Amino acid sequence: MDEVEEGRDPRIRMWGPVCHAVALLLGPYAEVVLHDPRTDRVLEIWNPMTARGPGDPSLLGELDDLEPSARDVFGPYEKLLVDGRRLTSVSSVLRDEQGRPSAVLCINLDRTPLEQAAAVLSAFGAPTVQRPEPLFEQDWSERIQHIIGSYVRETGRPVERMTRQDRLTVLGRLDEARVFAVRRAAPVVAGALRVSRSTVYGLLAELRSPSAKD
Repeated sequence: MDEVEEGRDPRIRMWGPVCHAVALLLGPYAEVVLHDPRTDRVLEIWNPMTARGPGDPSLLGELDDLEPSARDVFGPYEKLLVDGRRLTSVSSVLRDEQGRPSAVLCINLDRTPLEQAAAVLSAFGAPTVQRPEPLFEQDWSERIQHIIGSYVRETGRPVERMTRQDRLTVLGRLDEARVFAVRRAAPVVAGALRVSRSTVYGLLAELRSPSAKD
């Protein structure tokens, strides 16, 4: 065992445990590769996603032009495998004591499980048809939530951050939907907008005044 260890490249002995740890943490979905920039060959590979192995060409390109002060971490960037899988990759130049590139560490994360999970969640949560309005026609509290929630999604501002003009716009939409024809609606609207009932009544009066319509 010691003879095998002694025969290994010192860069693998130095950085191999880190590469192995990353590969174990990310399981079968990450390929970790240690490249030799001098020979442009693969030093070692953990969880290989292709048929390449140690000694195979790295095809990294020239690193001689990199300055010791250059940025050494690149990514995340996208790569594609021949089977169509998309990878998110990060590369890091590992330097020796003189600041020269000694090895290049690449981590390639297979995005397929994440994309599949996102597709399942998106399909599971997405509505497939419009809601049946006759079922909600008399549900004025549902109408309040729907109108205010739609405005929040439209503007990206939660009710706590709404401006005076935002509240006027929302109350205008609620008024057009005849929500305030229900006697108990104003307190519910005030609670939903996080304002007092007097504020709702004041804004409604302003909204309905002839000058506002003009």
